[in-house]
Amino acid sequence: MLKRIISAALVAAVTFSVANAADKINGAGASFPAPLYYDWAYNYQKTTKNRVNYQSIGSGGGIKQISNRIVNFGASDKPLTSKKLAKKRLLQFPAVIGSIVVAHNVPGVADEALKLKNSVVADIFAGKITKWNDAAIKADNVGVMLPDEKIIVVHRSDGSGTTYNFTYYLSGSSENWKSNYGTGKAIDWATGIGGKGNEGVANLVKQTPFAIGYIENAYKEKNHLSAATLQTANGKWVAATEANFKAAAKYASWTKEDNFYAMLALQPGDSSYPIVAATFILLPIEKGAMNKKVVAFYDNAFKTGDKAAKKLGYIALPEATKNMIREYWKTNIQ
Repeated sequence: MLKRIISAALVAAVTFSVANAADKINGAGASFPAPLYYDWAYNYQKTTKNRVNYQSIGSGGGIKQISNRIVNFGASDKPLTSKKLAKKRLLQFPAVIGSIVVAHNVPGVADEALKLKNSVVADIFAGKITKWNDAAIKADNVGVMLPDEKIIVVHRSDGSGTTYNFTYYLSGSSENWKSNYGTGKAIDWATGIGGKGNEGVANLVKQTPFAIGYIENAYKEKNHLSAATLQTANGKWVAATEANFKAAAKYASWTKEDNFYAMLALQPGDSSYPIVAATFILLPIEKGAMNKKVVAFYDNAFKTGDKAAKKLGYIALPEATKNMIREYWKTNIQ
């Protein structure tokens, strides 16, 4: 009798394991957090046998696919307002905090050696400053060998939350940019060449001498690129470092009632890096059973994935924020 019970239990366990192995969650969207989501998914499958398939197609694609219910979750670096979420019948919560760096490929100019005022960054991407040895750049870079070469601007070619956060920063740094280009996932660029995803922009900057582009910090680290030192909102020089990213991230003001909508660029403080952004997960309100599987994955990441986030150059959410998100899940996912 005991042997039969043990055998039945083993069969049940094997059946459960096989069923779990067949489970798959499909997500798509932002390239900004993709390196981390791949890491989290790999480790989640190792421990649970459940597979999370994530496609890095840009925030615009992620919003479109989840709005059309093509995937189980969407990912966007541009947070949606509560009004837009209600219209699309979506839920939203942040997953991790990252930063956008201004990467460059100027031979002989090391990482952090180049200083660019926020207004100068805006003028470069607006096509107003076109040479590396322009007087506006030289003024803040005494002793740095700046070549008499044309600046090759690299921007995103797809709808992008990274672009949204970067242009939000530019709009807050330059009246010219704000009035002529504004903030958006995709804009009419004044100059430059386009790359698809953070991956595409990083590769173009790496392969193109005298190029400059905006990418998530993880892609800068992965590709061993150099980044400019920028300014805080109050004009202090700050390098793209973990400490300065955290200094900005601490100002995030999340609320469940507003579906965690928040923009983190140009926060106050003498050491707050100016282009910090959260990345968000979007879920369809009506898909309760699948939503539970998705949040189980992210809850596991919140519990076990902070080390991976740090290693890849992201900032893990504060524990208080994670607990607020868990309360949000409990209220909204049945």
